[in-house]
Amino acid sequence: MSALEIQDIHKTYGQLETLKGINISLESGEFLVLLGSSGCGKSTLLNIIAGLAEASGGDIRIGGRSIVGVHPKDRDIAMVFQSYALYPNLTVHRNIGFGLEMRKVAADVREKSVREAAKLLQIENLLDRKPSQLSGGQRQRVAIGRALVRNPQVFLFDEPLSNLDAKLRMEMRTELKRLHQMLKTTVVYVTHDQIEAMTLATRIAVMRDGRIEQLGTPEEIYNHPATLYVATFVGAPPMNLLRAKRRGAAFVLEGSTTSLPLPEGLQKTPAEGQEITIGIRPESFRLNDDAGLSLTVRCDVVELTGPELIVTGSVDGQRILASVPPRTRFSEGDYVKLAFDEDAMHLFDANGMRIHT
Repeated sequence: MSALEIQDIHKTYGQLETLKGINISLESGEFLVLLGSSGCGKSTLLNIIAGLAEASGGDIRIGGRSIVGVHPKDRDIAMVFQSYALYPNLTVHRNIGFGLEMRKVAADVREKSVREAAKLLQIENLLDRKPSQLSGGQRQRVAIGRALVRNPQVFLFDEPLSNLDAKLRMEMRTELKRLHQMLKTTVVYVTHDQIEAMTLATRIAVMRDGRIEQLGTPEEIYNHPATLYVATFVGAPPMNLLRAKRRGAAFVLEGSTTSLPLPEGLQKTPAEGQEITIGIRPESFRLNDDAGLSLTVRCDVVELTGPELIVTGSVDGQRILASVPPRTRFSEGDYVKLAFDEDAMHLFDANGMRIHT
């Protein structure tokens, strides 16, 4: 029995359809990340699971039980919001235990649950403070603690780290990963940050315009993107996209004489003259290597990020990004030979769908 089943969920507002048939099945202990840009429907789907919004069609089941029409407090879920939503006049201790207090849980059981959650989140020394005396990261830990004490079947997280600075986001990502590994609870997590998705998820649902573009493990999403949208949305720096056409046994780049050989397994498709897009991730390039395939790139901009050097250049007018070792030296106007392996090429047809080799 699946821990959470989302079956053909639709959501409409008048003539506007924001969710267009979402189907996901999660086993117990999975960490699902709903990933997409603003307006794709990910928060709407989370709110429907939580009971904060009603679906226009479809069913949601938790532990085999349909929760359509069930009050949020009876769904056996706990939710962590982006805005923390702490009670400013209550201590950390009472904020964490407030939900249990409202459910008339015995004081000794409540105390034990609060203490255990505080220990897990390493905020035992903050229990007597009020939210105004806490940092952003500490407040988010309190919000997570309030969800933890519920011991629900499913945790829901709505962009919980977006209000934190970069360093705190990284620390909290690690804490959330650690907690999930310890508790093995089913999680549905909404974010637009692909780094959060890649580091936290056991599976990612990439959403676009109310639909799921691709559902898979982080490795599948990154190494085998199903569409051009997924290929460009996941990855930093983003995947290079080169427009080309088939000419005989090669791909010829648009507006260029530069050609790349047709990979094995593609002798019949795409057809002669068919337009395709070749995707190559920036980290797939190598310098000073005669093995494999290569492109000669004119260097335009060089950016040092610390662990890598990002080179922005062009091949006959088509933009190229390459990630190379930080000690490499380039100047504007230099021509650089970038080598890569044949299996580093991701091919997409004119409709943006992956061509499988």
